[in-house]
Amino acid sequence: MAPTPPQREKRLVGTSLKMYFDLPSTLRYIDAIAQLSPAAANANIDLFVIPDFVTLLASKDKLHNTSIQLGAQDTYSEDKGAFTGEVSPLTLAQAGVTIVEIGHAERRRLFGETDHDVAKKAAAVVRNGMVPLVCIGEKSRSSIASQAVGIAVSECKPQITAALSQIPDDSEVILAYEPVWAIGAAEPAGADHVVAVTQNLRALVAGRKGRTRILYGGSAGPGTFEKLKEGVDGLFLGRFAHDVGNLEKVIEEMGVS
Repeated sequence: MAPTPPQREKRLVGTSLKMYFDLPSTLRYIDAIAQLSPAAANANIDLFVIPDFVTLLASKDKLHNTSIQLGAQDTYSEDKGAFTGEVSPLTLAQAGVTIVEIGHAERRRLFGETDHDVAKKAAAVVRNGMVPLVCIGEKSRSSIASQAVGIAVSECKPQITAALSQIPDDSEVILAYEPVWAIGAAEPAGADHVVAVTQNLRALVAGRKGRTRILYGGSAGPGTFEKLKEGVDGLFLGRFAHDVGNLEKVIEEMGVS
């Protein structure tokens, strides 16, 4: 009898709205994305959406009868205290958030966040029963393919190591690989590069007891996943998913790939 092939990890796709939408347009978007819940369930895909903080409670209500997971765009590392303007991970959990995005390249570049800051936030997310979605990616880029992969892995490794060092080994984590130079670009990073890098990153976390899924982000859209499926478990979509039709198409593609 032939050996049973290993079961693949359940695929995952989602999007962050960043600060592109205002309140009414965010709620309209959440209404539209809620309609994709049956398609995602039928395709055996976990679907998540990350709106702004102001619309989290209203979004939770709109997603109540769906399988779509609600995410937050950031958090603070402490649950309570005199931290004016920050958002508590405890409050996020109480608001129905299950995934928290941390360490995005924009947070690192615009607000000076370090690997240490991200690690503390990862600990806070896990401590409050949520899943950290840790954004990682290299700033440097080489035109020589073999060098590019090595550079990416060397820059991503300390980002991953820092975050994992502060959370239990059996906790769930999502790694979103986003080459900084590909964010907002006209095209995603080359498939060969992404697959090679993410396969190396998967080897780094292979010994973990907790569930670890790897996504690709950085100008991803329809047609991207098929080229990357040997390296990633799903996609973290940006502006392409602002058109719900594109997100629906990605779900369909991922369901049959």
